[in-house]
Amino acid sequence: MLLSVIKPRHLPAMYAKNTSKAMRGNIISADGFTIASTSKLYKAVVNTYYIDPQKKELFIQLFSIYSGIDPKKVKKTLKRKKGVVVLSYTISQKRAQYLKKLGRELRRYKVFIPRVNAKNGTKSIHGLSIIESGESRVYPYNKLLTPVIGYTHKVEEDGYTKIKGVKGIEKRFEAELESRVDELSQGRRDVNSYIILNKKSFTKQQVNGLDILLNIPISLQIRIEKMLDMMKQDLDAKEIMVAVMESTSGKVIALASSNRYTPKAIRKSDYPSLNAGMIEYSFEPGSVIKTITFALLLDKDRINPYDLVNGHNGRYKIGRKTITDEHQFDWLSAENVIVHSSNIGMAQLAQKLSGVEFHEGLKAFGFTKYSTPDLIYEKVGSIPNPRRLNSEIYKATLSYGYGMRANLMQLLRAYSVFNNNGKITTPQIINSFIDEYGQKIPIPQEEHSQVIKASTAQRVKKVLIKTVNKGTGIKAITKGLEIGGKTGTAHKVEKGQYVKKYNTAFFGFANDATHKYTMGVVVIEPKKSQFAAQTAVPVFKNMIDILVNEAYLFPLKPNIVK
Repeated sequence: MLLSVIKPRHLPAMYAKNTSKAMRGNIISADGFTIASTSKLYKAVVNTYYIDPQKKELFIQLFSIYSGIDPKKVKKTLKRKKGVVVLSYTISQKRAQYLKKLGRELRRYKVFIPRVNAKNGTKSIHGLSIIESGESRVYPYNKLLTPVIGYTHKVEEDGYTKIKGVKGIEKRFEAELESRVDELSQGRRDVNSYIILNKKSFTKQQVNGLDILLNIPISLQIRIEKMLDMMKQDLDAKEIMVAVMESTSGKVIALASSNRYTPKAIRKSDYPSLNAGMIEYSFEPGSVIKTITFALLLDKDRINPYDLVNGHNGRYKIGRKTITDEHQFDWLSAENVIVHSSNIGMAQLAQKLSGVEFHEGLKAFGFTKYSTPDLIYEKVGSIPNPRRLNSEIYKATLSYGYGMRANLMQLLRAYSVFNNNGKITTPQIINSFIDEYGQKIPIPQEEHSQVIKASTAQRVKKVLIKTVNKGTGIKAITKGLEIGGKTGTAHKVEKGQYVKKYNTAFFGFANDATHKYTMGVVVIEPKKSQFAAQTAVPVFKNMIDILVNEAYLFPLKPNIVK
């Protein structure tokens, strides 16, 4: 009996599976420009053993044209190694599509030839493979909106380069921006290993991360950032930070620093600028706190705006502490304590509050609390405890902004109270999320709590307008607009000691007939002048001018008499 042995045939797999990674969401400005996006990276791989020697030069020239890589570089790469060669690790998504098409054409024109496996006798062919290798974050406007927008870093996951947020919005909304579901296609393959799409094939669509829509328009942000660059140089300051917010809605339409960086090219010199100082820089705010102290006193009926206060001719002693004013006053009204920024007057008025009242009042204005849900790593600052505030001297120094710490966004939120009928407004940088289908997903708004009576807010507002028209904020006057605000200057503390370095600030509002904006400026270590009236107020005025030029504010025109 004759037996025949049938050797098992080594057939190529009948089924194929393709995957495509989902992508990280975009960050989009209020006026529709993409500030941060993600592009896929691909690597181009070829096995030199399968290139027909007679058509190698053709392969090099065509690959160079489709990839944009110099043919000399392609030739050098192919000479360096035999077998599997990676021609590039950073093929863009657009060029990858072209190269995939090229790969199919090269097979058709038999640029690649089949080879027989010496061990098992099977014949196979390997052409040009374009494989997803990772993703790259793209910032088309470079330094714009940094450090608020933040930056990312690369993380390797199973040989694929992913993007993760490190700071700013990129980090705060990592869960929302992160890709959701990768694309998957599987089914029978044809002779060229491509999936045959029919009833038996399976496809799962990819779900990308959510896009983030900001309340900040690029057109306004660019102009404010350019102005800050100019003012930083003019004032010889370490940094200038500003914010503009709609007083009633909380929408932040501008949030900028003079110290910015390019997220894709961070240098060692950029390290101090990586933190979003608007929330991460906590400082003693100085006299801008006088308005808060005055409002608490007024709301509790402890003072009348026309009550007289002794100015003690510029020097006043509480215990061992001597309090001074830049200008000497004999007597001045309680409201003029704000208008002319008298430390001595405010120190005396503050004694009418108990330690508990003062402490709880500052907390109600948002101090020691997170200012916005849209940023991360906030330094919430501090205020003395109620027991300590029963001390005359602690109460006095706190009344004009020493002995506590706050950040720009906390002060912005506190000042919204005076332009919003006594209600505090939470700054909202993010407008909404946008899903895969272009549908907006709204973000729940925080409730506006009533901090002081509406009548108190209106009275304080008039005092802040007077401060601009007749007091320390006079350089902010803009005809046809309702402008109010308060200056603040404070010594800096280094190694536990006050030094001859200053931070200056100006917080207030700018309104026309239909628009109401709360605005704030902080200037860190200006060398040109230690006074807010000479540093922070001119920056505030420049912001108003930009808002007018960009049609966010419309000054009333005076009546023309014919």
